[in-house]
Amino acid sequence: MLAPEISVATGLTQGCMPLGPVPPIDEARDTVVMVIDGRPALAVFTEDIGPELTNDLRRVGGLIFAGLPVAGSDTGDYLVRNLLAIDAGRGWLVLGAEVAAGDPILFCRRDPESARRDMVRMVRQLAGRLNGPPKAGIYVSCVARGAALFGDSGVETGLIRETLGEFPLIGFFANGEISRDRLYGHTGVLTLFT
Repeated sequence: MLAPEISVATGLTQGCMPLGPVPPIDEARDTVVMVIDGRPALAVFTEDIGPELTNDLRRVGGLIFAGLPVAGSDTGDYLVRNLLAIDAGRGWLVLGAEVAAGDPILFCRRDPESARRDMVRMVRQLAGRLNGPPKAGIYVSCVARGAALFGDSGVETGLIRETLGEFPLIGFFANGEISRDRLYGHTGVLTLFT
C-alpha cells in the first residue's frame, strides 16, 4: 500500500469558525494572555464573541476557543486551543498553549454549519488533486466532532463518500490530529492513497 508508485494526498478541515480580526498579542507569560492589540485581552475577547455571550461568560466553555495562526501559511491556517480560564478582574485569558508577545491570535467558535462547509471544501480540493480514484483512505477526526458536533454519526464519512464515492476508508477519533508537522484540535485529517 505504501509502495513508491502509490500517490498520497492529505487534507485538513477545521471545526471552528474565526470570529474577528487577527491582532497581535502584546503581553503574555507562558499560557496567560494579558494584552492584545494595546487592550486587556478580555476586552478584545468580549468584543469578538458579542454581547450575548459576554453577559454570561460561563457559556463560552466548549463553544469559544483561541486560534493561533500558523506562521507562513498562505491558507489562513490556525491551531485551535482551549480557553482554560478567564481572570475577569485583571482582564487576562489562560489558553491551552504557550504564547508570547508578538504572536497573532484570533478567537473562534465551534460551529456545525461552518464545519460542514469546510469539510465539503476540503474533500472537493482533495478530489481535484487526485490522479485517479482513491484506492483507500484514512480519516482522523477530533473527538469533539462526529455526533458531538453534527448531531448525527456518520456525517463526515457521508460527506467524503458523496464526493469521492465508495472506497475502503478507515479512521478513528482522536484528541489531537496530526497534519504535516503540527498537532491540531477540532479538525479532521483525510489521507487518500491513489
